[in-house]
Amino acid sequence: MNGPTQLLIGGKFQDARSGKTFPSINPATEEVLAQVAEADAPDIDAAVKAARAAFNHSSWRNMGARERSRLLWKLGDLIMSNAEELAMLESLDNGKPVFEAKSVDIPSAAETFRYYAGWCTKIEGETIPVPGNFLNYTVREPYGVCGIITPWNFPLLMVAWKLAPALACGNTTVLKIAEETPLSGLRLGQLCQEAGFPDGVVNVVPGFGETAGRALVAHQDVDKISFTGSTAVGKEIMRTAADTLKKVSLELGGKSPNIVFADSDLEAAAKGAFNAIFYGKGEVCNAGSRLFVEKSIHDRLMGRLLDRAAKLEPGDPQNPNTRLGALVSKTQMERVLQYVDIGRAEGAKPVLAGGRSGTRGYFVKPTIFDSADPSMRIAQEEIFGPVLTVLTFENVDELLEKANSTIYGLAAAIWTRDIAKAHKLARNIHAGTVWINAYNMTAPESPFGGYKQSGFGRELGRYGIDLYTQVKSVWVSLD
Repeated sequence: MNGPTQLLIGGKFQDARSGKTFPSINPATEEVLAQVAEADAPDIDAAVKAARAAFNHSSWRNMGARERSRLLWKLGDLIMSNAEELAMLESLDNGKPVFEAKSVDIPSAAETFRYYAGWCTKIEGETIPVPGNFLNYTVREPYGVCGIITPWNFPLLMVAWKLAPALACGNTTVLKIAEETPLSGLRLGQLCQEAGFPDGVVNVVPGFGETAGRALVAHQDVDKISFTGSTAVGKEIMRTAADTLKKVSLELGGKSPNIVFADSDLEAAAKGAFNAIFYGKGEVCNAGSRLFVEKSIHDRLMGRLLDRAAKLEPGDPQNPNTRLGALVSKTQMERVLQYVDIGRAEGAKPVLAGGRSGTRGYFVKPTIFDSADPSMRIAQEEIFGPVLTVLTFENVDELLEKANSTIYGLAAAIWTRDIAKAHKLARNIHAGTVWINAYNMTAPESPFGGYKQSGFGRELGRYGIDLYTQVKSVWVSLD
């Protein structure tokens, strides 16, 4: 690998203070791609100090909004000019098809930086008509040092969702990228330097959650933590962050209901259900992992869905024709296969048997369980793989009870030609995003986040500005 493998701290790539490294493994071949510097508490401390120094330095603190905008836009351009390389890195490191990385993930990351480039000049305060002879106005100010902890399923895109608004608002950052997929994040750090961000504004520290992540959350000089990952880790972050009362935003797990009514376009719904669970290998927080089908059209929809799914074979992620790659790690593969066994043991009907594909690489075949019950573990717990659980319903009241009967509330979809019914149902589903006759649509302009134990705070859109600014009220006596 020609890209950076060291920590980026204060504008310089450097080894970990301990000298330790960890292997970044290609999940399709099980071969080591690179040895990457392993950040630990001393490295996190150094990165936080670099971020604090950069935040206080005039080169960043006094930089005009237009100049910040120019830097963010340039970074978006650099991402696109290096799109081939970044897509290759994502595919090698994560196991996702290079087609997905090149056509969706990398362009979306670039567009996120460009979108927030436009926000730099639009972060405004208000004047408030308070009683008395006073001028009262508000200003939005950056928090300071933001700790950003990102997952391995969309390595570059999830960084963009957090880093772009944080920088647009004038914060400095310490980015703890996932140990499973560090390569594209380190390359992005290099591109930030090339774009012209002052040293220390963006620090990139790959490492493990138990050491680097925990140290970042606990650090007393970090003002804000933004985390995307599992609900269990999100709870641990809240507990740790409580000691310093730092601000926290969390985007966590999901078990999203994908609902198909009898009056829907069944061909479109089948295609939507297929993409909802098998895109990204099912390693997607808002994957449509629970498919609710109105009982009267169950057989017709399932026939269409199985026709598609049976043709989907895991393959080399570097092949541009591959649509189902390798799961990110051996640990994740074993987790998914364990849930396949659990589904069988619980009595769900495996209409597409799944299982491991081959003996080399972490490939898992598409799996579909039919005749499931909402109380089953495969219908309640996040599997994070290409495993679909199918349930039926006969009326809307029954559907709502089943669809809302999990701890999660990240996303949902409704397929119907009755738009009034769709709108009414959307209001009653406990989810932060609801798609109607579509699935998995996102855009930098539109907010994304969860209800219940899927987290809190909304990323993207103007809501992303709220996550990375605090409001100051200023009173001026006019007497």
